[in-house]
Amino acid sequence: MGIKILWYLTAPDGTVPWEPHGRWATGHDHLVQLAQAIDKLGYYGALLATGGDEVNVLASSVLTATKRMKFVAAIYPGLIQPFKLAQIAQTIQRFSGGRLIYNAVNGNDRMLPAQGVHYPHDERYDYSWEYWDAFRQQYAGSSAGYDGKYIKIAPRPNVAAGSTRGGPAQASQGHFPIWGAGTSPAGVAHSVKLLDLYLSFADTPQRLGDKFRRVGAEAAKLGRTLEFGTRLQIIVRETEQEAWDYAQYLVDNTSVEYAIQSIERQLPPGETLESYRSDNPQVQKNLEAIKAGRLPPARDYEIYPNIWTGPALHGFNVLGPLSGTTLVGSAENVAARIREFQAQGVGAFILSGWPLIEEAHRVADLLFPLLDLDHGFEVPVLNPSRRRDVTASLRSAA
Repeated sequence: MGIKILWYLTAPDGTVPWEPHGRWATGHDHLVQLAQAIDKLGYYGALLATGGDEVNVLASSVLTATKRMKFVAAIYPGLIQPFKLAQIAQTIQRFSGGRLIYNAVNGNDRMLPAQGVHYPHDERYDYSWEYWDAFRQQYAGSSAGYDGKYIKIAPRPNVAAGSTRGGPAQASQGHFPIWGAGTSPAGVAHSVKLLDLYLSFADTPQRLGDKFRRVGAEAAKLGRTLEFGTRLQIIVRETEQEAWDYAQYLVDNTSVEYAIQSIERQLPPGETLESYRSDNPQVQKNLEAIKAGRLPPARDYEIYPNIWTGPALHGFNVLGPLSGTTLVGSAENVAARIREFQAQGVGAFILSGWPLIEEAHRVADLLFPLLDLDHGFEVPVLNPSRRRDVTASLRSAA
């Protein structure tokens, strides 16, 4: 089985976008250019994340600039009523030729109250299940309504055939794909019941594979089979040295303040930067250096061959792999790590590197020819000589 490689469609952008001096002022024209690059380079699709532009609006605004990429749009349940979201999704699917996927995001206790969602942690997943269940029924054209604990939708009155006054189209639109995550017991129980593809931030291949096998076993109890995917940053270059030189450039252009803020978000409850002690000697050494006001060199954040927890837009994961985990290395070594993840059950990789358009080209040029891609269409070859070299190398190895 081949794998799917996705990119990132969002702002901000820049050379070091987590720092003010490295962040560009971008607008819609830049997002259109980014979407066109993702589409033309042959990526399976892109993640449209929460926290920035409204994802349905963003997807709709670049539809005519793209032809085949899928939009994995992150949605918090409850911010849009399921009936209305079904209408939005049907419209985007119809106009895009079925290129929309929703990424169900359940948030956290710090963020959700500011968005008007006040359910306790475990109950949040109960609400989410009803929300997405009602959404899928409405999307499929049901007019029967929904009578849940949290979601109440009255049956729709009969309308004339072909009328759109009632809301989402009456004709069945089929199954709507939902991706998502959830690591707590309640999150896993929700995921195995709802999702088509289960996502997790990256870890070492074995640990991530162990997690996916545990989740897969829970899904099997319900008679379901899930696909699995992960989220990574990436720095891929012609040589290992070039990649690590660029990783060092990112460290050199990152402030100690950003590292400390990222660490504090990752600390266990009740711990402070001063009180926390890591069982990992290298992590503790890195912490001591940061507390002393300096960032250790790039290689000191490598937790596994070519897997790095250095600075990224999504965090500086000094304490351990999380949302900022990065693949760093030559194309051959990064491809080897991806195949190692694939052997552990990972079928979809959502990648990003900055600047987004430049790095998307580099990944497509250097990495795509080394991977078995399953994007549902023929992925273009940017450099035919590179593909010939790869094919000859594989035949020689065989």
